[in-house]
Amino acid sequence: MKTVNIHEAKTNLSSLLSRVEAGGEHIIICRAGKPIAEIIPYQKKRRSEIASSLRPLKVEGDLTLPSSEDWDV
Repeated sequence: MKTVNIHEAKTNLSSLLSRVEAGGEHIIICRAGKPIAEIIPYQKKRRSEIASSLRPLKVEGDLTLPSSEDWDV
């Protein structure tokens, strides 16, 4: 994992992105020595991964009836 300051990241952004893209390297960007961001390889989620994270929604009551709450619009 490589650490760079903001100035170096701005100056060498293309080469840093190439390193991430080619080798899967993670780059930490720091301000005054403190980490503020991380550049990591993008991983497209497969449809099955997204579907597995969805859960059924349970609704209680009749949604067709008027609400008992007053809403200020």
